[in-house]
Amino acid sequence: MKNNNHNYCLVTLFLFFLCANTHAAIVDTLNINSKSMSKEVKAVVILPEKYDKSQQYPVLYLLHGYGGRYDNWVNNVPEVKKLVDTYNYIVVCPDGGVDSWYWDIQGDNNYQYDTFISGELPAYIDAHYMTKKERTGRAITGLSMGGHGAITLAIKHQDVYGAAGSTSGGLDIRPFPMNWNIKSRIGTYATQPQEWETRSAINMVHLLTPNQLELIIDCGKEDFFYNVNLAVHDKLDYYNIPHTFITRAGAHNWDYWSKSIVYQMAFFHDFFNKKHS
Repeated sequence: MKNNNHNYCLVTLFLFFLCANTHAAIVDTLNINSKSMSKEVKAVVILPEKYDKSQQYPVLYLLHGYGGRYDNWVNNVPEVKKLVDTYNYIVVCPDGGVDSWYWDIQGDNNYQYDTFISGELPAYIDAHYMTKKERTGRAITGLSMGGHGAITLAIKHQDVYGAAGSTSGGLDIRPFPMNWNIKSRIGTYATQPQEWETRSAINMVHLLTPNQLELIIDCGKEDFFYNVNLAVHDKLDYYNIPHTFITRAGAHNWDYWSKSIVYQMAFFHDFFNKKHS
C-alpha cells in the first residue's frame, strides 16, 4: 500500500517528539569478535535510558550505507537516541565494511557479513543484553547499501527477523553494473550474471509468504534508486505480499534519511507491540 498522508504524519510525529520529555539514551560502542572473519567488528548499541535488566527488549538492527561505518546513524541523526527512549527498544548499528553489501563472499575471509549480521551479532547481543530472543522481537533495516542488506538478510533469515525495512535501498543491483564496487565483490555482470541476479533483493520476492515478514520500503522521488524501489513495490503487490511503501519528495541524502527513520522506528514499534500468533 502507498502512504498518501506523508506530510501530515511527518509533522505530527515531529511535534510529538519536540513536545516529549528529553531522555538520554545509553550508547555503547563495542568490539565484537567475528569467528567467520577472524576479526573484531565495531558496533554501536543504543539502549533506552530506562533500560532495566529485569525486562526483555526488542532489537532493531540498523545498517549503514556504502562507504559508511557503524557510527553513521548515531552521529548524523542523533534524534535516533530520542526515538529509542520514546519507543523503548534497543537499536544496534554494526559496521558492515565500506563495500560489503552485507554478503558472504565464498573464499574471502574478510567478507562474511551475512554470517556476522544474521548469526554472530544477534547471538552476541542476546548474550550480553536483555533482549527478546524470538523473531517477533527482532527487526532489521538500513539505508542504501544497508537497505539492500536488510531486505535480503531478512528474506534469507526469516527465522531470525520478523520484520524488515529499507530506506533509499539498492534493492536491484543489476541496473548499476559499474557502481559502488559491486563487481569487486561478485565479479562483473557480464562475466557473473547469475551472481547479480540471485543477490538482487527484487529477485527474492518469490521467497516471501504473505504476512510472514512485515516490510516497510521508503524512497524519495528524486533518488537514483527510486525506480528500483517502485519496481520492488509493484512486484510485492503482484505476489500479494502485504507491505508499507512510502515515497515523497527527497533525494539520496541524510536529510531524507533523518526523516525516514522516524517512520521506520514507528513502524517497528507497532510490529514489536502487536500480538503475534
